[in-house]
Amino acid sequence: MKPIFADRLAAACRAKKNSLCVGIDPRWDLLPAEIRRRHAEPTLEAMAAAFAEFSLAVLEVVADRVPVVKPQSAFFEACGPAGMAAQHRVCRRARELDLFTILDAKRNDIASTATAYADAAFGGTTHEGKRHLVWDADALTINPYLGRDAVEPFLAAARETRAGLYVLVRTSNKGAGLFQDLVADGKPIYRHVADAVRNWTRENLGETGYGDVGAVVGATHPAELAELRAAVPEVPFLVPGYGAQGGKAADLAAAFRADGLGAVVNSSRGIIAAFKPDDIDWKKKIVQATDAAIAELKAVTPMGRLG
Repeated sequence: MKPIFADRLAAACRAKKNSLCVGIDPRWDLLPAEIRRRHAEPTLEAMAAAFAEFSLAVLEVVADRVPVVKPQSAFFEACGPAGMAAQHRVCRRARELDLFTILDAKRNDIASTATAYADAAFGGTTHEGKRHLVWDADALTINPYLGRDAVEPFLAAARETRAGLYVLVRTSNKGAGLFQDLVADGKPIYRHVADAVRNWTRENLGETGYGDVGAVVGATHPAELAELRAAVPEVPFLVPGYGAQGGKAADLAAAFRADGLGAVVNSSRGIIAAFKPDDIDWKKKIVQATDAAIAELKAVTPMGRLG
């Protein structure tokens, strides 16, 4: 049996000597002009083909540099059925390249609906006794708002396949405080969610001391990032908001354990949009942006201790 989620993630980060995650968020207006020209028909199928071509190219150029990628399902869903087929190609190729894949879909629902979402993300859908893999992700982002019974199908499916979850705890958007900062029983809602995540992850700790239920904690809230790391030391963090959203590398140091484990830092636009559409050398600029992000994070955070 393969190691649990947290240990597999740690091994991937140690192998690449960093824990940078490249977000795969394809947007038509940010694609290289040469790709847009090849798929200029005004159809969703053409847009999906362009998204697939670009995303697959990104995977190829970052695969030997980073341990993790995070396809954002919304951009593929927006292209309809062809977009879902494109996302499938991207997820499959990421696996072939031995990239740890976080499907960013922020799912949740109750009962059989949650089970269907979870099966699609992880172990696959069973029909007439045969199981068919769908996204085959290593991890999935989920929304905890519906409570433990809604999270349970995701926990079960993830643990069956030695995968993991990242639960929204303290998000990076400007309006996050509308609900997350509301105080109940003497502490903000995000702390209650973090406490629940801590309890869930403690059910299945790996050799690294981390569990299979992580927390999404935004880089744009450095004080809360440090607070939460102290409160939930066994919880692996997924940290969005670094780079284009304004999060600074130095502010992320508290997300890590002293040995460099404990956090995956995501950068999407800062890497996959690190060029002008007319640039011929756009792949080179993606590589340069990736290397620059790794170097910056390793210089000012414990990530540098990964090697």
